This record gives sequence, structure tokens and C-alpha cells, in this order.
Amino acid sequence: MAAMDERRMIRISKYLARHLRHDPRRIGITLDANGWVPVDVLLRAAAAHGFPITAAELWHVVEHNDKRRYALENGRIRASQGHSVPVELGLPAVEPPEVLFHGTVARSLGAIRQEGLRPMSRQHVHLSPDRETATRVGARRGVPVVLTVRAAAMHRDGHPFRLSANGVWLAAHVPPAYLRFPA
Repeated sequence: MAAMDERRMIRISKYLARHLRHDPRRIGITLDANGWVPVDVLLRAAAAHGFPITAAELWHVVEHNDKRRYALENGRIRASQGHSVPVELGLPAVEPPEVLFHGTVARSLGAIRQEGLRPMSRQHVHLSPDRETATRVGARRGVPVVLTVRAAAMHRDGHPFRLSANGVWLAAHVPPAYLRFPA
């Protein structure tokens, strides 16, 4: 396949995010308990709802997405994380590094200082392995503020962490005591 137009790749990726993470029923698909849907079912549903995607385009988006948001396995596809619909990703609890990072914006800091990091409409809090990634995440909503999460201390205190296929660390909640705020 010739190189896919960047705009088309972004449109497909956003379409997949909407329907594999948040609103599968909108196009008439059902995710299984682990978030998977057969590729042929997804492609038929997308075409029936006015957004045809070829199998080659789907493969290209999965393989070349810089954030590796999607996984293909045994003729099925799912989002790697970020679901607002209930799914069990089946990721084992793993020991995190000493620190992880979370990108946010200044207007959220008051609530975070009070409540810690909460998943909001998603199933998990998303944490980054490095400051640069967290900065990019925070920048999507404005001027980024990067928080440091004392992940190893959280883990020692019994808070489980999971690692998604694309390197995003997942936690149910990060209490304020485990956060370091910038000066």
C-alpha cells in the first residue's frame, strides 16, 4: 500500500478511538468483555455508517500510530487502553519504576491536590514512563504541568499498577500523598 495520507490516518485513528473506547453501540458493534471486536465486523459497521475503511488502512493505522493505541490479534482489534465503556483488559499487575509522570494543566491542580488523580470518565488513570511523554499529554489541553508520581511507594503500599501494550501505565487512582507538584 502506498503511504497513507496523514490526515486520513488521523481521521481513522480518531474514528477507532471513538468506537473502540467510548461508543461502540453508535455504529452497532459490541466489544467482548476484554474490549475486542472482530475486524470484519468493525469494517462492515464502519462502511454501513458512512466511514468505509479498508483492511489495509486499518492495518496501517494500527502499525504506524505513534502512540500504538490499538492492538490486532487473531482477526480482532481493540484499543490498548483509555476506555470509558467497561472492559477488562486482562493486564497483570506489575511492579512500576520508582517514578512515573502525569501531564495535566494548571486549572486541574486544585482538584488534584484535594483528590489525587482520578480516572474521570475512563477506567484508569494514565501515567507516562517519562517526563517528555507526560508533557505532550498535558499540552493537548493547554500549557502542560507535569506531576511526578511516587509509583514504587504506591506499589509498596498495595496499589496495583498495570502496563498496557503501548507502554502506558494504568492505576485505579493516585492519592495526593504520592504526588509531587512542580514548584
